[in-house]
Amino acid sequence: MLSNKKAAPVLAKAEAANVETIAFNRAEIYESNLILEALSSHKIDLIVLAGFMWLVPENLVHEYSDRIINVHPALLPKFGGKGMYGMHVHNAVKDAREKETGITIHLVNKEYDKGRILFQAKCTLDEEDTPEDIAQKIHGLEHSNFPEQIEHYLQSI
Repeated sequence: MLSNKKAAPVLAKAEAANVETIAFNRAEIYESNLILEALSSHKIDLIVLAGFMWLVPENLVHEYSDRIINVHPALLPKFGGKGMYGMHVHNAVKDAREKETGITIHLVNKEYDKGRILFQAKCTLDEEDTPEDIAQKIHGLEHSNFPEQIEHYLQSI
């Protein structure tokens, strides 16, 4: 389990389950081979991003081409790109008066949110939905679809 946040609750959960963890900083991912070496030493086949907001370094994108998967809280290509994460996305969806939104599960390449789309799930929006309501709908879609789509993609590679 790798995290760029030393205090991420998932690290404690992983450690409790005897899963090795590494917390890293910007220099360790962008200026060293720490992450690549850790992945290689554990024979990792697929990288699944969850809440990772940094651009994935080119050396990882190259080494794990078509083997880094992410979920985005909107229907790409709308509302994607640098700075479009979390509540920023939900506020933009609300401001645009979208009638529907959803999630996009996609492969990661060297640009934010530009990798090949693997799956999208939609939900309808009501005019009175707040950005917080939108976030709740999106979380439901993520929880009900992301694990299944990861498994599906693993079986296809």
